[in-house]
Amino acid sequence: MNKLYPLKFEPILKEKVWGGEKLHQILNKKSNKTNIGESWEISDVDDDVSIVNNGQFKGQNLKDLIKTYKAELVGEKVYHQFGDKFPLLIKFIDAKEALSIQLHPNDVLAKERHNSFGKTEMWYVMQADEGGNLIVGFKEDTTKEEYLKHLEDKTLLDILNVDNVEEGDVYFIPTGRIHAIGAGVLLAEIQQTSDITYRIYDWDRPNPDGTYRDLHAELALEAIDYKAESTYKTSYGKSLNKASNIIDCQYFTTNFLTINNVVSIDNNDKDSFVIYMCVKGEISITYNNDKVEIIRKGETLLMPANLSKFEVEAIENSELLEVYIK
Repeated sequence: MNKLYPLKFEPILKEKVWGGEKLHQILNKKSNKTNIGESWEISDVDDDVSIVNNGQFKGQNLKDLIKTYKAELVGEKVYHQFGDKFPLLIKFIDAKEALSIQLHPNDVLAKERHNSFGKTEMWYVMQADEGGNLIVGFKEDTTKEEYLKHLEDKTLLDILNVDNVEEGDVYFIPTGRIHAIGAGVLLAEIQQTSDITYRIYDWDRPNPDGTYRDLHAELALEAIDYKAESTYKTSYGKSLNKASNIIDCQYFTTNFLTINNVVSIDNNDKDSFVIYMCVKGEISITYNNDKVEIIRKGETLLMPANLSKFEVEAIENSELLEVYIK
């Protein structure tokens, strides 16, 4: 059996009515289209399974690799829990215009209604134009009746929390929390493997062909969390050349790494695959003593669970998101 190594995948680019050109211009995704909204970096969503684009497994898909390598690739406990299904969906998103106001159902509802996982997710803002914002949660605790009245009157923004954002801002979006990415924001998104979204308002915006996207107002009613939080932004520290935790939940753990030197990494304690998303700069990863893989801003790497010791070196000052399952 061939030996596992750090895996890169072919980005799956998605045209969106709200998409722009930053994925191409800033993150160097190859496309001549002007409305690319999403780059799916690692995906096991049906009909959108990632294809390896480096090394000897080039052309093979993620699902087949998990079936072949099982726990060696994803870790014992992850394989025990998820089997041949890769549990996370990793994306970069460019919102030239605001996305629809939406939310995701929890695991119980998603299983019952769609035979799917729910979708807990997080955002890391990579770049924001002046005035770029995110809609996250309610300003104050709200009732179903109040919410419905504002939905009907098209005054939802009166009761929703809107934050202006900048590079480095992090937001955790548990299931049930209403949210939308505002115009002018480029971000990294980490989420459960699920494509179930309840769209509740889409700005009365037509598709290019004049049709309108489906809304899911009825489905959303039982899925919404009507409670408000005092703040929605996640605060976190940054330590040079060592991991700082940002998010720790049952679905994923995300750490932040600022690298300006050579750092030895030992992931033996994790018993999980580890994903590295490069959000700034360029790094080289040396593994198996002498083999090297490079990732640049806007690239994503999947480190197999059995490849737990390696060195990371900054080619230029770099920032990484490190993602795994506890």
